[in-house]
Amino acid sequence: MSTLKFAANLSLLFTERPLIERFAAARTAGFNAVEIQFPYDLTLEQIKQALDTQQQTLVLINIPAGDWAAGERGLACIPGREDDFSAAVDQAIDWARALSVPRLNCLTGIPPASAPEKQVERTLIHNLKLAATRCAQAGIELMLEAINTQDMPGFYLNGSAQTIELIQRLELPATRLQYDVYHMQIMEGNLISTLQQNADKIGHIQIADVPGRHEPGTGEINFTNLFKALEHLGYSGHVSLEYIPKGQTEDGLGWLKTWMTQD
Repeated sequence: MSTLKFAANLSLLFTERPLIERFAAARTAGFNAVEIQFPYDLTLEQIKQALDTQQQTLVLINIPAGDWAAGERGLACIPGREDDFSAAVDQAIDWARALSVPRLNCLTGIPPASAPEKQVERTLIHNLKLAATRCAQAGIELMLEAINTQDMPGFYLNGSAQTIELIQRLELPATRLQYDVYHMQIMEGNLISTLQQNADKIGHIQIADVPGRHEPGTGEINFTNLFKALEHLGYSGHVSLEYIPKGQTEDGLGWLKTWMTQD
């Protein structure tokens, strides 16, 4: 019997329904844990009621990342937006406290082409120290995620070693790597080796296959070996399904039956 715990990302799964209805759909599919990239279009009351009704936990949300429609993918590395980033951190912490969310993901963003590199770095350092300190004070773990530069050209953090080095160099409290298997397969491969070498530095794992960002079994990643490696490492966090289903969400969950142990 598998020891792994799985969570459904409600921003990408069950999108045949409005977001508020996806909690129930996930519970019917067997998930007692969910995550949402940006839950802020709903109200706290709506989400709390859905979680209570479905007896689910919300294991992760993202810090607001700016104007997504305008191309912003995070505010942490954008000079001149420090006040906006600070407000986004406070909002996310308020939501995490209200909904008992144990960790927040920070997208560092894409620096403006016109901004000097040193200014971008100073801005990022200031913002990450602020976010990590506030999260630590609130008893919340801060995640930093590396994202591939094919899907998101110019994204500041795009590798595991780069992200871990930054966390260690800045001595960020309560901060770990959010390891996204999809992004890291594209950028660096060596998934199992990276997990083995950095098990204590990884706070959350997300999965999707490559290419296409679809469910396991649709691409090149050997998820059986990957999951066995996570079990061997004693990984106790959640493995979140953050993929784009090729068809209806429920039709693509057959691969999970071997691994799903939650009730």
